[in-house]
Amino acid sequence: MKLLVTGGAGFIGSAVVRRAIAQGHEVVNLDALTYAACLDNVASVAGHPAYAFEHADIRDRAALDRVFSTHCPDAVMHLAAESHVDRSIDGPGTFIDTNVMGTFHLLEATRAYWTAAGKSDAFRFHHISTDEVFGSLGPEGQFTEQSPYDPRSPYSASKAGSDHLVRAWHETYGMPVVLTNCSNNYGPYHFPEKLIPVVILNALAGKPLPIYGDGSNVRDWLYVEDHAEALLLVITRGAVGRSYNIGGENERTNLQLVQTLCAILDRKRPLPKGTYADLIQFVTDRPGHDARYAIDPARIRNELGWRPSVTVEEGLEKTVDWYLANETWWRALQDRQGVGQRLGVTA
Repeated sequence: MKLLVTGGAGFIGSAVVRRAIAQGHEVVNLDALTYAACLDNVASVAGHPAYAFEHADIRDRAALDRVFSTHCPDAVMHLAAESHVDRSIDGPGTFIDTNVMGTFHLLEATRAYWTAAGKSDAFRFHHISTDEVFGSLGPEGQFTEQSPYDPRSPYSASKAGSDHLVRAWHETYGMPVVLTNCSNNYGPYHFPEKLIPVVILNALAGKPLPIYGDGSNVRDWLYVEDHAEALLLVITRGAVGRSYNIGGENERTNLQLVQTLCAILDRKRPLPKGTYADLIQFVTDRPGHDARYAIDPARIRNELGWRPSVTVEEGLEKTVDWYLANETWWRALQDRQGVGQRLGVTA
């Protein structure tokens, strides 16, 4: 299968690209190379004969039409998105422009290509989204594919909008789509503005480890390589028009997560004195910070046979090992705009 992967130089997208090539697929990686993208993420496959890169923006319809006519993909995996909640608080317009309008332009370019090619039933448009579109949970319960949408941030609202567009293009135009909503990802190549890389890199630098509020917010953590495997399973075997929730079955509070990272670092890179947990610092909470996310992955488990391969403790161990071994990669990204700064406090 020839896959057109949007956002393939980003964190999750690059994991999909690497795994897709390993599984024998052809991949066209379309990426605008904005601040969070890094071609080093796909350096291991860049020379592969089944890999091609297109420097293009999903908001550029002419560029999209050219890419489709040049490469003639069998499926689209749409991962290109603005994704950092704190940045969406400071600059929501970029999120609406990329996540909503960009998805619209990609859907229209895909529809034109699919129609001209005879509307093949075998074609797929896979939209990759987030559990944040469902809002915030209380102490009990989990998100399912039937959960009502209740986004609380500009980021999650923009992703909810793109989800609705994809479903509308399926219902109105008959486009063969599948959708997935995932929990929080972590792992190798995670851009160093998200919680886990911030904690690892601040700890190594002896800087405070910031935790929003009292650290009681709960997330379900999904190892990025497990997510990539699930996404490729959905694009090849998922039912048309169906959505699948992908979760790690690893709920932890933010404080528990940071404490686990500190304990791993204490073993692998011990301080001369004290523990990394001494660096934990509680900071002013994010505006509108959702209390809890949790996913019920029963559908993808029962229908497609997928489940996560690692616990969060095992995945964090792998992640810390990767950051310790890849200092050149993360140091090159630390000078990018906004990295290392507290964002999302202008509300």
